[in-house]
Amino acid sequence: MASTQFSSIRAAPVQSVQELIKEPIPAVPQPFILDDPQPPILSASTPLPQLPTIDMKHLIMSETAGSELEKLHSTCKEWGFFQANEEDDLVNHGVSSSFMEKLKSEIGEFYKLPLEERMKYKMRPGDVEGYGLSPIRSEDQKLDWGDRFYMTTNPIHTRKPYLLPELPPSLRDSLECYLAELQKLVMMLLGFMAKALKLEKGEMEELFEDGMQSINGVDGLQIKKDGVWIPVSFLPDALVVNVGDILEILSNGVYTSIEHRATVNAAKERISIAMFFNPKSSAQIKPAASLINPQNPPLFKQVGMEKYFKDFFSRKLDGKSYLEHMKIKNEEA
Repeated sequence: MASTQFSSIRAAPVQSVQELIKEPIPAVPQPFILDDPQPPILSASTPLPQLPTIDMKHLIMSETAGSELEKLHSTCKEWGFFQANEEDDLVNHGVSSSFMEKLKSEIGEFYKLPLEERMKYKMRPGDVEGYGLSPIRSEDQKLDWGDRFYMTTNPIHTRKPYLLPELPPSLRDSLECYLAELQKLVMMLLGFMAKALKLEKGEMEELFEDGMQSINGVDGLQIKKDGVWIPVSFLPDALVVNVGDILEILSNGVYTSIEHRATVNAAKERISIAMFFNPKSSAQIKPAASLINPQNPPLFKQVGMEKYFKDFFSRKLDGKSYLEHMKIKNEEA
């Protein structure tokens, strides 16, 4: 993973949303207010559409592999998001429902620690890793209404010594187990995606050294599908998989990196455990060579992973602006 030091990044105006709302406040501070010119299309009374579910067992079993692979392929093209149900599909991969409940509970306990304890893990100047609010990149930037803890975990030599290694032992051990099991699962999924795309053997998997998230069941996830924001529902204890920008570039636009956001729930707190699987820092990100021919030219520029990572974190919240920046325009072709 590339270095996460950025000279243009500044600390947020408050240390913690949790601390900010311990006492009544007259109004939400302006940096946290995002004017939404395009609210979700569905009303509160409309049942939420459910993300497509991919059955890992069906991908593995020979008699169902073909149809489930086609389902995975079409879901990645049309939705860019899918879910897998831990209780039925992932138990053989070690991510059981009981383990997820334990991990969520331990993460919840971390956020209940006194502020001075949490601030031992705070983001340091010019860094994006650590505990706190999203870092500031520009004067007019909007901030997420929530606290976050971001850290690089793999390769192990890139870990900040004052973050994961210093977490409470039970939480640290649970995260290590979670990382190991999800890495196995994601590499398996990448293999199936490569097969569906008809890539050369190893063409996708060899790029990666390690977007998957688990949510505590509080509604709030929205995706921008067909130009409109749609609130979505998911199965209890599901893992939600986001295709992401890298796979849209690698698939030369066959797969979709869909814009998504989390909204505030007025009654309940919302916890997301998100894990990002990125190509190794030495990788060159570009459309897979086996997909490119005179009839199917590359739609995206080539970029080194380190530059991609720095550019991505240097941009303020602005939809899919970086992916648009990566597209080859007609005059460049």
